[in-house]
Amino acid sequence: MKRASIFAIPLLAAFGLSIAAPPTAPPPSCAGAEYHQFDFWIGDWAVAKPNGSFAGTNHVTQEYGGCVVHEHYVTGKGYSGESLNMYDAGRKVWHQTWVDDNGLVLLLDGHWDGKNMVLEGMAPNAKGVMSKQRITFTPNVDGSVRQLWESADDKGAWTVAFDGKYTKK
Repeated sequence: MKRASIFAIPLLAAFGLSIAAPPTAPPPSCAGAEYHQFDFWIGDWAVAKPNGSFAGTNHVTQEYGGCVVHEHYVTGKGYSGESLNMYDAGRKVWHQTWVDDNGLVLLLDGHWDGKNMVLEGMAPNAKGVMSKQRITFTPNVDGSVRQLWESADDKGAWTVAFDGKYTKK
C-alpha cells in the first residue's frame, strides 16, 4: 500500500496534475458590519410601557450563522408573536417579518440611520384599511432599547400604536 502512494505523486506530476490542499471554508455569508447593526436588540428583555407597567417579555436571538435576528414576544396575557429580521444585501435594506396570534402579518423594510433602526411597511388599521406602519428601535446609553411603533391615520398623521422600553433581564 505504501509503495502505491510513493509512486502516485510523481505519476500525477508527470501528467501536470498536483494534489491541492483541501479547500478552506468560505467566510460566513453574513460577516459584514451591516448584518450586525441590529445586534443591540439581542438578549432577554422585560418590556415596560411608558408608565412603567409590565408589557411583556422578549427573547431575541441571533441565528443562522449570524444572519437572522429572531424575536419571541409574549405578554403573559394571551398575546404573543415573533419576528424574523435580516439585512437583505441584494436590496441593501433591513427586513422584518412579524406574525402574531391575532393573525397579523407585518412586512417591514428599513435601515440603520446611525442612531436608530427604522422599519416601515403597510398593515391594516382597526378599520381594515391598509395604513403605513413605522417601528423605530433606539438603543439607549443604559443598555435598554426603546421600541416605538407608529401607525399613520387616514390623513397621514402618526399615532402611537406601542411604546415600550426593553430592559435586559
